[in-house]
Amino acid sequence: MNFRFCHNNFNVLDLEKSIAFYEKALGLKEVKRKTADDGSFILVYLSDGETYHTLELTWLRDWDRPYNLGDNEFHLALEVEDFDKAYELHKEMGCICFENKEMGIYFINDPDNYWIEILPANMK
Repeated sequence: MNFRFCHNNFNVLDLEKSIAFYEKALGLKEVKRKTADDGSFILVYLSDGETYHTLELTWLRDWDRPYNLGDNEFHLALEVEDFDKAYELHKEMGCICFENKEMGIYFINDPDNYWIEILPANMK
């Protein structure tokens, strides 16, 4: 058996705000959407356009409070070719929430406070 990554999921309060954030901050684009027949949920899949892995954003109609992310010790990670340009964009957006200059990485947080690690492409 061969298992392959498919997607990660983040539940979000404001779907359109989250989609706009991920497009501006990370260049992710919507590639698929599923809306429940009764309107109780919407799933939106975002892609980097290069890999098969997607980020699934889930909006629940009846959810009315921020998600409890606990200690927020989990995160999504993306690499970028132009690390300095990405850093400047994220600084301008005001979404950098943690920097580890010694490791050469930083984290941004999305509108629901999920953390996304940004690392230079040559760190592998």
